[in-house]
Order: sequence, then C-alpha cells, then structure tokens
Amino acid sequence: MSMNNVYKKSSHYSESVMFFPLMFLMFFFPIRLCADTFTFRADQMSGGRAAGKETIVLLGNAEVYSDNLVLRASRIEILGEDNQFIDCTGSVWGQEQEKEIFFQTDRLRYDRKLKIARLEGNATLEDRKNSLVAKGRFIEYDDEKEVTIFQVGVRLFQDDLVCRSQYAVYRRKEKLLELSGFPVVFKKQDEYRADRIRVDLDTDDVTMEGSVSGSIKD
Repeated sequence: MSMNNVYKKSSHYSESVMFFPLMFLMFFFPIRLCADTFTFRADQMSGGRAAGKETIVLLGNAEVYSDNLVLRASRIEILGEDNQFIDCTGSVWGQEQEKEIFFQTDRLRYDRKLKIARLEGNATLEDRKNSLVAKGRFIEYDDEKEVTIFQVGVRLFQDDLVCRSQYAVYRRKEKLLELSGFPVVFKKQDEYRADRIRVDLDTDDVTMEGSVSGSIKD
C-alpha cells in the first residue's frame, strides 16, 4: 500500500493519527494548505483531523517547502483552520527564496494568511539583497509590507555600518532603518548617539533626534 493510500484511509476517522517510520525521510509528502501546496518530510509524522483540532506534527529533521519558503527545524507543527499557522522549534532555519532573506532562530511562528513571521530566542535575519545582517531576541517580519521589527539586544550590520539599540524598525522597500532605545551607530571610525536615529541604508545618511552626541574622526 502506498503512503498516499495510508493517508487517505486514515483521514476517514475523526481522530485519526498517522505515523511514518524513519525511511519516510527519503520521500516528500504534499498537502494543500489554503491556496498553496506545501511539501514536507521528517523522520516521523503524526496528525489529527478532528474538526477544530486539525494538526500535523513533524518530528526529527523536519522540512517544509512551498513556492518561495523553505523551513527546517527539529519539530514543525502545522495547525489551525485551513492550516493557517506553522510553529517551528529547535535549530530553526528558513529561507524566503524570492527576496533572498535567510533566518535562524530558536523558535519561529508563521501566520500564513497574514504572512507574518515571529522569531524568538537567539534570532538572526539576513537580507542578502541589501547586504544587511540583523540580530535580536525578538524579530517580527511582515512579508507583504516588507517591514521588520527587532526588539531586545538589537545589532545590525551592513558593510562598515554597525548599529545597536533595544528597538529597531527596518523598512526594506525604502531601505530605511529606525533605531530607538539607547541607539548607537558606528560608521567606520565615527560614532553617533541620540534618543532616535534614522539611517538611510542606500546613502548611509544618518539623522538624529534628542540628546544628540557623537564623534567624527578625520
């Protein structure tokens, strides 16, 4: 009996549970999530199809693929009505292929309808198109608006530019970075401090507001 037949047969039960052996890692298993078709694989898979409790759990070397999104983690849970939410934990790695955005984190939660990803723990986001690397304890990325919010221990790097703050907003379309919460910007040997700092990542222009200080070296 094929894997697809096993899935179809078990889906007839309201509280069905599906288990696949380690050899399942060698096969991809497609499932339609809303308008997208996701393909996933793992060492083990289980799931319940009861109304209001739809859940798919992938354990061990779990991977999920779509047209532009790739997710890898120790554990991936797909849940909610129309499989709206994806919850990844344990050595999470991801890639938004079209925009060349890569990320690593301890935990990632993704809302497929709103297209909002939340990264928690030791989180790193890399925008390779704009040569930007950012780190923080909490990162929220809005894929449609292309706006990213960073919180707690924020560090951002681009070429000779280094930024630190407790809160930052990155507007990718405009290539603008807004810093607050004890922000400091290091530009080569120059240093800038203020209550709020705005950096144009395209021109490297720095705009500061409130308690402005700094040093500029020739």
